[in-house]
Amino acid sequence: MRPDRVPPRSPDGRCVHVIIDTPGGSSNKYKFDPDLGLFRVSRALPSGLVFPHDFGSIPGTCASDGDPLDLLVLGLPATFPGCLITARLIGILRARQTEGRKSVRNDRLIGVGQTPVNESSARTLQDLEPQHLTAIEHFFESYNELQGRRFTIMGRGDPKAAHAAVERAIRAYQRAERQR
Repeated sequence: MRPDRVPPRSPDGRCVHVIIDTPGGSSNKYKFDPDLGLFRVSRALPSGLVFPHDFGSIPGTCASDGDPLDLLVLGLPATFPGCLITARLIGILRARQTEGRKSVRNDRLIGVGQTPVNESSARTLQDLEPQHLTAIEHFFESYNELQGRRFTIMGRGDPKAAHAAVERAIRAYQRAERQR
């Protein structure tokens, strides 16, 4: 199945689907090439910098930057590009990304991977070790800085705020699809 045909939410609506583009521990950033139907290396990160957890996006969504909504998946070992994970949202990092004179909201959702036998005890961002959450924020700031962008964390939100962001992004995707 093509990524654009995967529904954004799980059948019960409590979780989201995430298509992983970059596995945790990877020093390569991968991106899906819709023309080829494959994941390709988008860039190599500088020596010593790796993604702290699996990173991907929620299909059927459109964020403020025009891309699908981004999500960092905690609680499962690293997977692979193209892997579909069901994740329970635990929060959102509200962020602004600035490149040159152009600024755009570019929030990062945080979720925990869910399988029938693996359920994380984390329910909100407050359930994470404070140093862990700070390290995640620092990764996003550093990752963007090395690409000539400023990534500013403006605040954190709870699972309800994360679900609201998903709903807005689903509606934005549906509007864009109707205009095609």
